[in-house]
Amino acid sequence: MSRFKNEVAHLQAHVRTLRVGAAALAILALMFGFGWWSAPKNLTIHVPPDLRSGSTRRWWDVPPESVYTFAFYVFQQLNRWPTNGEDDYPRNLHALSSYLTPACQTTLQQDFALRRDSGELRQRVRGVYEIPGRGYGDDPTARVKVVSNSNWIVTLDLTADEYFGAEQVKRALVRYALKVVRADIDPEKNPFGLALDCYAGPPQRIAVPPPPAPASAAAPQGVSP
Repeated sequence: MSRFKNEVAHLQAHVRTLRVGAAALAILALMFGFGWWSAPKNLTIHVPPDLRSGSTRRWWDVPPESVYTFAFYVFQQLNRWPTNGEDDYPRNLHALSSYLTPACQTTLQQDFALRRDSGELRQRVRGVYEIPGRGYGDDPTARVKVVSNSNWIVTLDLTADEYFGAEQVKRALVRYALKVVRADIDPEKNPFGLALDCYAGPPQRIAVPPPPAPASAAAPQGVSP
């Protein structure tokens, strides 16, 4: 009789052990599930475009080339007025508001009001683009100044073209110094985690020397030009 009692006690102890193990597994599963649920769904990592030489970076580090690309992209889109500056400029400000600091947005709203009141936007078509030979790859150290881990000054050398109807009314070669800050606030609306903080200084007109004449256009030796 005692043997059967011992067997029953052994089985009951085994059942208790299984219950404890099952409870521990359930707790671990809940912990893992909570960790998976609370983990970020998206993680932005800036990778240099040229990986031939390899790259090792901290995931929160933003390389200068990414800062330059961001500043040029946002500034170019701000200044793209395909049909009418009076409509396109405020539409751009609204569409790109997630990429602008509040102070910059206020500054650009004031700029829009000033240009509108002076008649500089009505029926104006505008676009800006890099001056050939003045992009990031031509002189990287001169294009992005690292102020801190969260602040940069980007220098853009751009051609600004404006048209009124079919007539070109403006072509200017301008150097813009733009402030960029880290703003990883809303990845859903701003996946870059950066924001344009407007100008670090007034825009400056620049002069670009004309390209050299091609070799085929040179006068032959011994012949007067």
